[in-house]
Amino acid sequence: MQINHKLLLLLFFVISKPAFSQELIATKVSKQQSTTWDFICENYVLTGIAKVQVIKTDKGGTLKLAIETNDPTFIISGTVYIYLADSSIIICSDKGIRENMGNQIISYYSFSALEMNKLKKTDIQSLRFNINGTRKKFSSQIGNFTALNKQKYFVTANDSSKKNFDTAQEIASLYK
Repeated sequence: MQINHKLLLLLFFVISKPAFSQELIATKVSKQQSTTWDFICENYVLTGIAKVQVIKTDKGGTLKLAIETNDPTFIISGTVYIYLADSSIIICSDKGIRENMGNQIISYYSFSALEMNKLKKTDIQSLRFNINGTRKKFSSQIGNFTALNKQKYFVTANDSSKKNFDTAQEIASLYK
């Protein structure tokens, strides 16, 4: 009799994880409930761009982090650190929710309602993340990377245009 309970518990966990990940993946398509930026990732030489998307959900939010790679077996995994302009940090732990789309590797991280409120008030300064996999002779990089809230790689001293994304303002507009 006890074996049946363990089997049911195992079956519940196996079924619930794909259902949860499908819910997260399904929420990413709504433009009214998400905002996306191309952050500069200077130390990632393949593209130099990390796509950062914040998605509004019923219980808080979701971070979608995507980067191009030439090896689809690589994954973005581990803890993601989000550094805010007020010198605070949001730590996102890995829940193992990932997907590959073409040559992009994508990982999803959850935000609580409290963290979303903080993101509505303070701009994201940078994100720190890991790409893991088995490196081959001509594969893209693995390791730790930082994506900076910068709109351009290069600016001149006389350039008076906006250099960063207004992430707090754009996230706050999701709630209007």
